[in-house]
Amino acid sequence: MIALVTGANSGIGKETALGLARGGANVVLVCRSQERGQQALADIRREVGSSHLDLLLADVSSFESVRTLATQIRQRYPRLDVLINNAGAAVRYRTLSADGIEMTLAGNYLGAALLTFLLLELLKSSAPSRIVNVSSEAHRNAPLDMNDLQFERRKYSSFGAYGQSKLLMNAFTFELAGRLEGTGVTANCLHPGVVATNIVPANAPLAMKMMFAAIKPLLLSPKRGAAVSLYLATSPDVVHVSGQYFVKSKPATSNPLTRDPKTMADIWRWTEKTIGI
Repeated sequence: MIALVTGANSGIGKETALGLARGGANVVLVCRSQERGQQALADIRREVGSSHLDLLLADVSSFESVRTLATQIRQRYPRLDVLINNAGAAVRYRTLSADGIEMTLAGNYLGAALLTFLLLELLKSSAPSRIVNVSSEAHRNAPLDMNDLQFERRKYSSFGAYGQSKLLMNAFTFELAGRLEGTGVTANCLHPGVVATNIVPANAPLAMKMMFAAIKPLLLSPKRGAAVSLYLATSPDVVHVSGQYFVKSKPATSNPLTRDPKTMADIWRWTEKTIGI
């Protein structure tokens, strides 16, 4: 099995890559930083002893970088059994990506959508194969304004932008699953739990950092946070399950907007137009 994990240099992504490698998979780690990526690669090799590991560099918030990554994957690997879109971040202030897209939207959702589109033919030719999108319960009460997805008119909120990106991810996953019916490719999304990761931005307010430090001992470890991703990527129980949102490795309800046919179709069209598919 060949599995690709984005955001694999730390936290949930690294633990997901480690778990896949332990299970005997050939794992491709996608990281933004070469230094951190090489360190993650060395750590996993030390723990597992596997030589079936590879590192590719990409910034998933950049369309050009994602397109280069997809080309490398198609050239290097004859098949792709599992795609795990894990990379994500919370951005304190409204900033723009290299493509002029609000950064949370670009890095948490659009980059993953573009990579998925570009690898679909490889996934189909490798069927049965799986797409696993890491979402969050933060989508539950997230604001959605299809006329202002980039917070150009609304007041920017880091948490609101993060939640919206995950709401879009769920709706995209459900629409994608419907379009992939009969291909042997499944698409599911998940909430990993409230995990002690480095998602709090470096420039976050001191109060937020202190609060996170105080509750960190109560949060899930990255290893436990990776459990749902690993379940969806490898379990025979879900080999034919598609278009579902999982919490604690069980199907759960999603924000009703993400199941609304018109909203799903609007998000799909907007996504295609924005990423140039």
